Amino acid sequence: MAAPSISNSITVRLDVPAGGAAVSHLTGAVERAGGIVTALDVSASGHDRLQIDLTCAASDPGHAERIVEALGEVEGVIVGKVSDRTFLMHLGGTIEMSGKHPIRNRDDLSMVYTPGVARVCQAIAENPEDARRLTIKRNTVAVVTEGSAVLGLGNIGAAAALPVMEGKAALFKRFGGIDAWPLCLDTQDTDSIVEIVRAIAPGFAGINLEDISAPRCFEVEARLREVLDIPVFHDDQHGTAIVVLAALENALRVVGKDVADVRVVMSGAGAAGTAILRLLLTAGVGDVVVADIDGVIHGEREHLHESLRWHAEHTNRGGLRGTLKEAVRGADVFIGVSAPNVLDSDDIAAMAEDAIVFALANPDPEVDPVLAHQHAAVVATGRSDHPNQINNVLAFPGVFRGLLDAAARDIDDVLLLAAARAIAGVVAADELNAHYIIPSVFNPEVHTAVAAAVREAAGG
Repeated sequence: MAAPSISNSITVRLDVPAGGAAVSHLTGAVERAGGIVTALDVSASGHDRLQIDLTCAASDPGHAERIVEALGEVEGVIVGKVSDRTFLMHLGGTIEMSGKHPIRNRDDLSMVYTPGVARVCQAIAENPEDARRLTIKRNTVAVVTEGSAVLGLGNIGAAAALPVMEGKAALFKRFGGIDAWPLCLDTQDTDSIVEIVRAIAPGFAGINLEDISAPRCFEVEARLREVLDIPVFHDDQHGTAIVVLAALENALRVVGKDVADVRVVMSGAGAAGTAILRLLLTAGVGDVVVADIDGVIHGEREHLHESLRWHAEHTNRGGLRGTLKEAVRGADVFIGVSAPNVLDSDDIAAMAEDAIVFALANPDPEVDPVLAHQHAAVVATGRSDHPNQINNVLAFPGVFRGLLDAAARDIDDVLLLAAARAIAGVVAADELNAHYIIPSVFNPEVHTAVAAAVREAAGG
């Protein structure tokens, strides 16, 4: 069973006898059921009974139910309403629109709206570039998905993807000061996606593609970059690649190895894996082997999908064949963006001395990080309950802040490298160690550093 997490936090309203030992037994009941009490509040009191709101972390919804059952077994305790704190946070959505100016009287109304707004419309009609100066366009990003590859949930569709896109928009605002809006498209047809985004683009200064499955995501991104005059960024690809490279460069500093000398083995050749590979090669990594569900990718592999042809041409300079487990032997670095538990402790032990392991499948990584730590010098995951979390939120708010400030139109490898090195540079030399190769997303320097680096790289 996974460790209890705040993301599975519940609050249970309990009616408890005012006297006796029932109150003191509540914490013990939760702990015996495997939960963690995070708060216990008396919300009402009488002579004979107390109303207690007990908040605790569980591992999953089933575990939460078992905790509630354990509380109900405490003598004299009556279980009332059970609230899932995550669902409560999402009631009515997690974002909202708000006006920048109060509308208190007729004067305010006539300037914010008609008739005054007509003069602004005419100015933009005469000079379309004024839209950046006179509307929300200058600071607005569309977060676009069709719900085909959501988190670890897969193809759940547009409506079910909306809470994730809302969360993304909230992160844009919190860390980049950017007004982002979720656009969930009820189509998974490539032509339709491209045309819809092209048509709505005039209202935005950037497009953030999110949770679109490979290989569709590659074509959507490429075609939109051809037809739009604003930057198009696929976060699952480029955001992940930026943070992985930042973490890798710092991890190599920890173990004293050079990026040009290490042998890297990757598991996963989808959207994230492909973007990571491209940025690693751009950064100077020369020896990379990529494996997918069918084993190591090489030019003579039977039934090689066309989307993997580029991988075969640009990797595996030693002509390695076989399985991921075979490929990882003697490797300096393992980067996984694939599936849980594809490696074990023995595989990590077979890697080179001072190995680096990035097991990024979420929520269950490619190898148990506890086991990986037994043999690897540096371990990173996509999880928040282990050190060195590879989290895209380190990248995309600052990347878009820099792009918007520079009024940029394009995104290239130079810009992605600049963002990665800005993130890596936030970790000072006297802070760097095997358990701290990447800064916290709440480090106030991260997003401003990334924005400045991107703005300079974009020529702004």
